[in-house]
Amino acid sequence: MDMENQATPTDWGPFGRPLFDDPSARALSRVGVVDVGSNSVRLVVFDGAARSPAYFFNEKIMCALGEGLGETGRLNPQGRVRALSAIRRFQRLGEGMGTGPLTAVATAAVRDAADGEEFTALVEEQTGLKLHVIDGLEEARLSAQGVLLGWPGSYGLVCDIGGASMELAEINGGEVGRRVSSQLGPLRLKGMKGGKKARKAHIQSVLKDLHEHMGDQHNRLFLVGGSWRAIARIDMDRQGYPLHVLHEYRMSRKAVSATAKYIAQNDPEELRVRCGVSTQRMALVPIAAEVLKEVVKTFGPRDIAISSYGIREGMLFEQMPPKLRDRDPLIEACHFAESKDARLPGFGRTLYDFINPLFKNAPQERLRLIKAACLLHDVTWRAHPDYRAELCFDNATRANLGGLKHSERVFLGLALLHRYSNSRKGSRFEPLFDLIPENEQRIAEVVGKAMRFGAMLWLKKDAELGHLRLYPKKKLLELTLSPEAAPLFGEVAEARFQSLAAALGATPLVNKKP
Repeated sequence: MDMENQATPTDWGPFGRPLFDDPSARALSRVGVVDVGSNSVRLVVFDGAARSPAYFFNEKIMCALGEGLGETGRLNPQGRVRALSAIRRFQRLGEGMGTGPLTAVATAAVRDAADGEEFTALVEEQTGLKLHVIDGLEEARLSAQGVLLGWPGSYGLVCDIGGASMELAEINGGEVGRRVSSQLGPLRLKGMKGGKKARKAHIQSVLKDLHEHMGDQHNRLFLVGGSWRAIARIDMDRQGYPLHVLHEYRMSRKAVSATAKYIAQNDPEELRVRCGVSTQRMALVPIAAEVLKEVVKTFGPRDIAISSYGIREGMLFEQMPPKLRDRDPLIEACHFAESKDARLPGFGRTLYDFINPLFKNAPQERLRLIKAACLLHDVTWRAHPDYRAELCFDNATRANLGGLKHSERVFLGLALLHRYSNSRKGSRFEPLFDLIPENEQRIAEVVGKAMRFGAMLWLKKDAELGHLRLYPKKKLLELTLSPEAAPLFGEVAEARFQSLAAALGATPLVNKKP
């Protein structure tokens, strides 16, 4: 470990020293998880920055193990064959990727089926993989922990829907509270006698009991599960929403009701093709929409957020030491990206310290995004210069980053776009810019142009570049250059400093220390 990694946390400012190289974090650098659900069987291999891990490998097979479970009490025979084949493949892949022993769990279908134990024994016999069958409360807890991986310290109600069950878990201040499991999975409801009317009455009856157990839950509703994500895709389609990123996508109660109606009134196959939903998933979406409509009506959340993180991420969160759980997933991931891809790892912190005086009164949420932008400012240097600006924006808005609202993705993307481009006009991403107000766009432009200028004074990661000072009332931007940075203030640097001043509506003034 180098000297910089041995520095005290205060040396790193308010964001702390990154932990991805800490031995406790590196122990989680490649973790394989198998999730045997009622509808799908999936292998996810996490790699990289442990607090906000990259998806090194992610494969799903729609096996429908729970198909017909309500009528027969047994696993779908064809699903068993497909699931066993998928697990056999996943075991071999894990060996090839060096994950160590895979962690594998099975949920509602396997735990409820009369032949569930027989199936788990067969899996272990043929693959050597120990399949842990977890109960509904444990499933709820792990799903809630998955949400906490992306939203540290969050509060609200986590609702995880699978094929054969639906779990609820309360989270408050980063802790999992009350939990409950039900059989409101669309695969189980699909064959219910009495049609839609009987199904609605049953859903309402079950939710009444769930509400009595969980109490009022008027904070945020976090939706976990493939059926919820499919509904979110359709909601995006209905509203013409321009950013097709499911994680942190927000819906209102009114939108849920409108989308449930939209699903019922449109041809499922047309919706499926247009929204990129699989045939097997689309078969369950109308029933899942009925459930969601009643969940929202029962609990009345203030808003609704889609979480791409669930039980698999919860299993990774389970293995994290407390000091890692407490870290900001965005900043930790950006530190990791800088260390891996930047030309001068560590300069992002120097750049942040240099431009920070321009944002003295900014709230912590804004400073966090500025810090992230500085850490990422140079990670796309290998791209062709003509494409760097848009590549930066694309990466920021679509990358798998936790702890980012869609509006924050756009702000971060715009800041990085302006790191490489003076203007954002004519970009193919212009429809996304309107996801944040015009004044936010201007602030992101200032961040980007400040980084664009600061990068011209590039020396070393612990360099003394000088000082920036903004006098808003005088409309003056003052630059005092250090002796080592002064020779770097050439024609291009001067032009970029003037561009930054123009973005701030200020007059530029340059001082050079003797």
